[in-house]
Amino acid sequence: QVQLVESGGGLVQPGGSLRLSCAASGFPLASVAIGWFRQAPGKEREGLSCISSSDGTTYYADSVKGRFTSSRDNAKNTVYLQMNSLKPEDTAVYYCATDLSCTVVGGIIQTHLGYWGQGTQVTVSS
Repeated sequence: QVQLVESGGGLVQPGGSLRLSCAASGFPLASVAIGWFRQAPGKEREGLSCISSSDGTTYYADSVKGRFTSSRDNAKNTVYLQMNSLKPEDTAVYYCATDLSCTVVGGIIQTHLGYWGQGTQVTVSS
């Protein structure tokens, strides 16, 4: 059974850090591109990062560049999103998703067409 499960969300103060995990089962994460997305209430889904399967190249949205880092641990079949210097506007449900490759158009990471996790809530508030 193919499944993606996100974890690591929670409540954090502005300026704080969280590390999200995306654990895969049923297929090797190393064989696909993995994207991180988020959606806040009343807003469109936003692509944050994409790490390619071919060479590990990682793309980031301008809104998170320099603050968020995506990495892959193939041995654990898990992808991570390290989030630093969090801001209240980072509050959203965060998702990981698969695709054959990363597609970035005009600096915007395009939505993934494969499997999606159920999401994990991140709330940044004092």
